[in-house]
Amino acid sequence: MRDVTRRFGPVTALEGVSFDLVPGEIHGLLGENGAGKTTLARILGGLLPPDEGRVEIGGRAVDLGSAREARALGVAMVHQHFSLVPRFTGFQNIALFNGEAWTAKGTAAPEYRDRVEARAAELKLEVELDVAVEALGVGARQRIEILKALMSETGVLLLDEPTAVLAPREVDGLFAVLREVAAAGTGIVLVAHKLDEVLAAADRVTVLRRGRWVMTEAAEAVSAGELAEAMVGGVVGDGMPEDRPAMDADPPAPDGDARSLVASLERVTTTRDGQPTLRDVTVEVRRGEVLGIAGVDGNGQRELARVLAGIRAPDAGDAVLPAEVGWIPQDRGHEGLVSDFTISENIAFALHGKDTFRTGPWLDWDEIEETAAELVRDMDVRATSPAATAATLSGGNQQKVVTGREFLRSGDLLVAESPTRGLDVKATVAVRSRIATLARDGDQPPGVVLISADLDEILELSDRIAVMARGRLIPVPRDAHNPRDIGELMLGAREGEPS
Repeated sequence: MRDVTRRFGPVTALEGVSFDLVPGEIHGLLGENGAGKTTLARILGGLLPPDEGRVEIGGRAVDLGSAREARALGVAMVHQHFSLVPRFTGFQNIALFNGEAWTAKGTAAPEYRDRVEARAAELKLEVELDVAVEALGVGARQRIEILKALMSETGVLLLDEPTAVLAPREVDGLFAVLREVAAAGTGIVLVAHKLDEVLAAADRVTVLRRGRWVMTEAAEAVSAGELAEAMVGGVVGDGMPEDRPAMDADPPAPDGDARSLVASLERVTTTRDGQPTLRDVTVEVRRGEVLGIAGVDGNGQRELARVLAGIRAPDAGDAVLPAEVGWIPQDRGHEGLVSDFTISENIAFALHGKDTFRTGPWLDWDEIEETAAELVRDMDVRATSPAATAATLSGGNQQKVVTGREFLRSGDLLVAESPTRGLDVKATVAVRSRIATLARDGDQPPGVVLISADLDEILELSDRIAVMARGRLIPVPRDAHNPRDIGELMLGAREGEPS
């Protein structure tokens, strides 16, 4: 890619950026939220035309008018915001994307299903082929996207945040797959924020900052600290509160105490299509604590979060919840934001019931817009103004809006599903610090339920930890608060079940 510039109205997303990818390499593409990483990938993937500059594939200039044209040249992209048909099954989505799945008469090619299953086994990807995508969690959807992209010959594979919802062992497995794919001659662009993962997987790294190229180096020649400084233009501090007293593994909850009960589930079961998704889950959440829940996506975390947030009722058992719950959903695009609404209008979802933001039955938009402007500043949302629509924001900046909004209505309980997914290193530090402070703030701090596949996040923030495995909630003893033991529980090894 040579001197590529791309503008969105008054915003310049890329300015004169050049980028090289060679066959057989894994190339990490790094930068803050809004730095232009996804825009660069989407141009190479045929989804956006550059305003200036050119793209060359195989040594010749190409004019990519669509993803289909890019695919014909061997370029496939796995999106941060998935490009799957929600009502189609995983297999139907894979077949839809790959032309070799069909005969000239428009019927399914014989034995294509066998080829899909064989490729999944070869890549060690566990995918649910016969379940509608809309019923799957983001991790399961991501595995379908990866398999979809690798079902036909691919010379360039673009991966936008592929590890955001994977457990550590799954990340290791994915990187093993990527190395095999690269060894066969495919060039891989890995767009990511987790610097240690990028350095472990990549051969070279390129850093963008605010739409401009900053550096390209061999991965072995730079450290995570140097990359972080290049991304943000300065030193990144840890930002975590220093006075975080540890809670007991099973803290008391006397009435009126700061650790009093704020929410509880008693033998809760939920089902989907006749199959249990939560199995007799009992849990208590107390004020002033962060309860971390780890698990490989698809083990019931999504259902647990929706029950705790009051979005769905249990099919059996009892849920006692406060009147107002902050909820950061795992799928910000479909559950967290209305893309055509402005930032202010999306933030109004958290404010419309509060007297401060109403005049009788009417919303006080002056107050709402002032609060929105403060949130944009506090969360460092890269937007022209609070009047910008959510659709114009990068994925990371959308996550900042959702996260900041839900902090506003978390007086009693915050349920956070992968709250730092898609955030750069600086924003991740800030959000984690906000969560830690929230659970310690004031005389009656809220309880926080943190659901994440990121074990670093779970271990850094949590007072108590449990693991979701096959719909059951397994408490983790304090002496097992380490990545190895929790990782084994996440994959069911301690339950006597096959991983």
